[in-house]
Parts: sequence; structure tokens; C-alpha cells
Amino acid sequence: MTHIFKDQLNRSIRINSTNRIICLVPSITELLIDLGLEDKVVGITKFCIHPNHLRLTKTIIGGTKSVNLNKIKQLKPDLIIANKEENTQKDIEEVSKHYPTWISDVYNVTDAIDMIQSISKITNTQKKGLLIIKNIKHSIAQLSINKDKNVIYLIWYNPIMAAGSNNYINSILKLEGYTNLLNTNKFSRYPEITMDKIKTLNPDILLLSSEPFPFKEKHLELFKKELPKTDIKLVNGEWYSWYGSRMIKAIQSLSNFQLTNVKKS
Repeated sequence: MTHIFKDQLNRSIRINSTNRIICLVPSITELLIDLGLEDKVVGITKFCIHPNHLRLTKTIIGGTKSVNLNKIKQLKPDLIIANKEENTQKDIEEVSKHYPTWISDVYNVTDAIDMIQSISKITNTQKKGLLIIKNIKHSIAQLSINKDKNVIYLIWYNPIMAAGSNNYINSILKLEGYTNLLNTNKFSRYPEITMDKIKTLNPDILLLSSEPFPFKEKHLELFKKELPKTDIKLVNGEWYSWYGSRMIKAIQSLSNFQLTNVKKS
């Protein structure tokens, strides 16, 4: 039976079945597994690392930015799940010509919860979806809130790039109580920023993410030399950028991380 669903771009998608799903979004792949759909997921990207056994049992159809269309054709999917930001417009347009393609578009926690509700409805797993959402909201309610601290969150090095306004990372920073110094129209999305600009902004805290660029201890030491008065921390990028069921563990980890650092200071 054909059902029509709206995706997060407000497109109407006609879906006949969800027995063969390809997911092009790592965090949503994990969500599908936690919804009990492992047997229905037939294709994933090489970056779909949770759960870690999945890449040994499912067909890898390339990366999030480099989809192998021939492999997708061989899998004959009933449904493809993509993301406006993580996948390329060219790939999404191409697969949409041949297969029902539901596109997520997540800018904040509310969007993430809406995505979980929508996918659980499409896949007839509403009960598990509601439980995941309940646990996310519980984790948020337990989150320790920072006060009077401003922050810059870096996602790339050479060039230096940061989380500006209008993205999911910024919404998590806000959830923690941080003031993102780049949360302005001037710094929308993921702007390039110079070391001199970071010095001028003089953040209380500089967060160096583990992804997409894998900041290491050597980068932390480099920034410490340039910003001796700033509290500089290496953080797990999944805490800030993976929307879906991982939000439960991510927000719990953020709380524990904050409490640990309070005790140290």
C-alpha cells in the first residue's frame, strides 16, 4: 500500500515499502538500528560506524559526499534516507529520480526530535521512537547548565572553521548554556575564521572537535600558546553533531564532562 509522507524539506514522498532501506546519514543509520530495523537496512555509508559491526554486514555505498550510484541500483532500495547538509545536492537529486528519498534537515534539537518521529512513523516503529524521544528529553532535563561562559567551537583546521549560527552544533552549545561568540548573521553556518579573530573575540572556552577534523593534543597545545587565558578542551564531535538516538548518550556525556571539569577547576 502506498503512503505519502512529508520530509523535512516539505516534499511529498510516496513510499510503498520500507523492507529495503539505504541510509546515507551516519547518525540516522544508528537510529534505524535502535528502532529495530537492522534487518531492513541494506546499504550504508563508510562513515556509519555505530554500531561497529554494521560495516561488516551491510553493503557500503560510498561516503556521505561520494555515493556509488551503481551499488545503490544493485540494492534496489524501497527507501533512501538522506540529509540536506551531509549529502550532496547532485547525489540526492539523482537517487530521487529512481527511488523514494526522504530528506532530513536538522538545525536544532526540535528538528532532531521531529526527524525521529517522522522516521519511526514511516517505518511503523512509533513505540520505540517515542521511547527514544522520551529518553532524549529526560537527558536534556538532567543536563548541567553553564552560566556566563562564552565559547568558540572549531570543526576544521587549515583553514580554521567554526560552528556559527543556524546549525545543530550551535543549538547544543545553547542547550548547555554557552554563548556561542559566532552565533550571529555574520557567521552563519560554518565560517572560516582566523587565529587573530579568535584572539580578538577572546573566548572563555575553545572547543576542539574530534570530527570532521580530528583535533589532537598537539593542536590543543598550539592553541594554548596563542590563547593562554582561554580554557581549551578536546571534545567528542558526536556529542555535538550526531542527531538521533545517540543524543541520549551524547547529552549524558556532556553533563558528565561538565561536572568533571567543574571539579578540576
